[in-house]
Amino acid sequence: QVQLVESGGGLVQPGGSLRLSCAASGSTFAYYAIGWFRQAPGKEREGVSCISSRDGITYYRDSVKGRFTISRDDDKKTAYLQMNSLKPEDTAIYYCATSLVCRRAGTTPGPPEMYDYWGQGTQVTVSS
Repeated sequence: QVQLVESGGGLVQPGGSLRLSCAASGSTFAYYAIGWFRQAPGKEREGVSCISSRDGITYYRDSVKGRFTISRDDDKKTAYLQMNSLKPEDTAIYYCATSLVCRRAGTTPGPPEMYDYWGQGTQVTVSS
């Protein structure tokens, strides 16, 4: 079993940056792909990005390509989501989750039910 804890959220102005972290417990972190998802009020949870295990192949939903960067440090059992040029529409609770591979539709991670273990989420608010 894997336990995930997200951190790094907060309030930022449009155009600003945040780096989210996803810290994992357990010895099998390196074997899992890590996905980042988000859920805005009144909306369904949507996939943002995913990074595979071993070869570190990355995937992004179209709306964040060129602005967000996913990475992982298996020695630290931590995954990251660097978010630049943030927009108000990026406001949501952000979650990380594990899967054996990056389940996705095209380059968009998901559906969420294909991911196994989840963190509790961290709030990101983009507002002036």
